[in-house]
Amino acid sequence: MKATFDLDDDLYRAIRVEAARADRPVREVVEEALAAWLERAEELEDLESAGEALAEYERDGGVAAADWFRERAAETRATYRADGG
Repeated sequence: MKATFDLDDDLYRAIRVEAARADRPVREVVEEALAAWLERAEELEDLESAGEALAEYERDGGVAAADWFRERAAETRATYRADGG
């Protein structure tokens, strides 16, 4: 698909210079930059969503995974020590 954008002259010059240094077309460099930007945006959205889910879980009485595993390890140690093993 073709698209037309108005870019700052200095920005476009810098893109052209970097594309030439990499021996790549400007189109390819811009496409790669936009794809990376979208990927970062999705990752940030996923992190935000995960943070919200964790906060909700903790509000509802949930326990952080590290704490849960620490408690299970302590229970296991106590059980095996009590059995003499």
